[in-house]
Amino acid sequence: MKALVKNRNARTLRAYLIGVELKSRNAADIRESLAELAELATTAGAEIIGEGVQKMDNPAPATFIGKGKAEEFAGFCKQHEVDTIVFDDELSPAQSRNLEKIFECRVMDRTALILEIFSQRARTREGKLQIELAQLAYVLPRLTRYWSHLSRQRGSTGSIGGEGESQLEADRRKISERIDRIERDLDAVRRQRETQRAGRQRSNWPIASIVGYTNAGKSTLLNHLTGASVLAEDKLFATLDPTTRRLRLPTKQNVLLTDTVGFIKKLPHGLVEAFKATLEEVVQADLLLHVVDISHPQAEEQIAAVNAVLAEIGAAAKPTLMIFNKIDALTGSVSALMRERYPHAVCISAKTGEGIAPLLAEIGTQLRPIREFLDLRVPQSEAAIIARIHAVGQVVQSRYTGKNARFKVRIPPHLVEEFAPFVVEE
Repeated sequence: MKALVKNRNARTLRAYLIGVELKSRNAADIRESLAELAELATTAGAEIIGEGVQKMDNPAPATFIGKGKAEEFAGFCKQHEVDTIVFDDELSPAQSRNLEKIFECRVMDRTALILEIFSQRARTREGKLQIELAQLAYVLPRLTRYWSHLSRQRGSTGSIGGEGESQLEADRRKISERIDRIERDLDAVRRQRETQRAGRQRSNWPIASIVGYTNAGKSTLLNHLTGASVLAEDKLFATLDPTTRRLRLPTKQNVLLTDTVGFIKKLPHGLVEAFKATLEEVVQADLLLHVVDISHPQAEEQIAAVNAVLAEIGAAAKPTLMIFNKIDALTGSVSALMRERYPHAVCISAKTGEGIAPLLAEIGTQLRPIREFLDLRVPQSEAAIIARIHAVGQVVQSRYTGKNARFKVRIPPHLVEEFAPFVVEE
């Protein structure tokens, strides 16, 4: 089955895009959605040959779009040698089969396209397992599309035995077994992450996870803040595998900063399920950094899409710092409405570095409750202790008088015991 998916993914795509304008969606929404679908298809390596839209009250049960409209689009596609039809909405297995008979070529929906992109971009073993799991879960109910040789196999004892399994039944069993194996492997990944997380908790470094719509600039921000070398391209889903780096704030506080997979409208639920092991980093974070491409005309809709996924994984109530990125590409200034809705948002350009200093200050403010406030009196002869205070603490006030130095400082809880001999008693 894995080879089948790989072979299908290897095909050169000449794509025709199809969307449906329902009563619940206006023309502007469908245009924006098709534009994003075109960007997804281009990311997958496709050449866009054209696109079509049908206005309908409700999708047709058999073919999603009307059969007559499907035949009209099919005529255009045959004339222009289109080999792949991409629907902007998810199709049922029956709809996919019926449409492939009409178009006489491959028909895929947005979910299949996103899975194809993910399969191209995953680099780590964990990422590849997660993508394979999502692909198999997607393909399983659609197996009859892939096989025409469904004649019965004979039993193992030849003419004496019964009919045996059909090829379809055998493949379903193999896929189900493979899904079980991948889920066991991902459970092992989760346990490993829990061990790593326990180690981080012992150091008591807070965790901040970067979340946001795909191509909002999350990886560029991680690179700018930490000096990481994560791939950052102007493409959807340029990076999939999570990356964690240490961020040293101006307050001397260490933060673990994690870059996560980008979200998107209509993100397949199965993909969210497959990436649960990765997205646990978001759920466990002390602070979410929600990066928004403020120059995008659909910025508010993208914020809503990200919030929907956060709610799905149980992270909606997490403390969140809104970061309006790409102000260098913004015509004019951030709208008054966005300022009103997100009064504590920080405006930055991860590309140029503008606004990074206020961002670091705000991150430090948001994570400040994790530290404990101490009033210390240290003999000036204890130079190593004074140096240690400046290295690990946020010094709010210092005063050197006589033989002693007095510090008001915020210290990580796990280091409080180290400075206990110098605490000034009330």
